[in-house]
Amino acid sequence: MAEPRARAARHKGQLNFEKELTLMLHAYGDASEPLHETIRVLDEIVTDFIIETCHKAAQAATISKRQKVKLEDFRWVVRGDERMLGRIRELLVLDREMKDARKGFDTQEGKVGLERSGRKRKAEDDGEGFKLAGVEF
Repeated sequence: MAEPRARAARHKGQLNFEKELTLMLHAYGDASEPLHETIRVLDEIVTDFIIETCHKAAQAATISKRQKVKLEDFRWVVRGDERMLGRIRELLVLDREMKDARKGFDTQEGKVGLERSGRKRKAEDDGEGFKLAGVEF
């Protein structure tokens, strides 16, 4: 493994995943309020893992003569860990299914004419308008 990088001073003492780690520990049988030191150590481990993985992906992109990191660079970094790679594939498939499902819904449903095209139409006052938060309808 690459030599560990020092955490940036701006991130020292800051907990990035406190809520998530607390819930995860509780789900695995720990107390509902685990020790702060436990959360701090786990948060540091998770944060360091994410930083190291991103640095390795950036190195893979550089080797491939690209300036931008792509999904393939992350796959290359975790290629040796079949469980993690399988989970990444599973989440990507789920993400694709969610995008396809969203496309099936018409977000403009119920709107007519110019409202549907995204342009505003002048409201005609029929004398029965009302105000909500200072805006007349």
